[in-house]
Amino acid sequence: MHDIPETTRSLISARTYAAPLLVTVAYVLWYYTLFTNQLRVKTKLKRAYRARGEKFDRYFGGDREMLAADRYVGNMLEHMPTFLLLLWLNAIFVDPFSAAVAGAVYVGSRVLYPFVMGQRLGPGLPSRILFATVVGYGVVAYFVMRLVVKVVVPD
Repeated sequence: MHDIPETTRSLISARTYAAPLLVTVAYVLWYYTLFTNQLRVKTKLKRAYRARGEKFDRYFGGDREMLAADRYVGNMLEHMPTFLLLLWLNAIFVDPFSAAVAGAVYVGSRVLYPFVMGQRLGPGLPSRILFATVVGYGVVAYFVMRLVVKVVVPD
């Protein structure tokens, strides 16, 4: 690390990127919270099914509570690469603070997602899920727009 010039070290310092780093950590912690919930629901349902003398089929049984827990994790995974890539491209090439603010809004929409969806997934999603979804897509669009403007508009 001592061979790296001081100016380069300051560009890649944790202090410069503290806010997007914290957003990334919050996102990962929430992902593992949902992953832990998924495991908790699976374990609880296996016990309940066993107590009733039934076999629990996680993937094809259609249990609505398991479907919801899987959907929470699936939603995070579907958007994780795009969100993290755009967050960090914005932090590096546009501005770390504005990237972190938008990223925090995005993480908030992911935290809200299971609460607006509910604990049991039934036929048809509740319309309130659109709020969390639209906010997430809005942040992604914001990130893309900021990057395009940064490239197109001279400094």
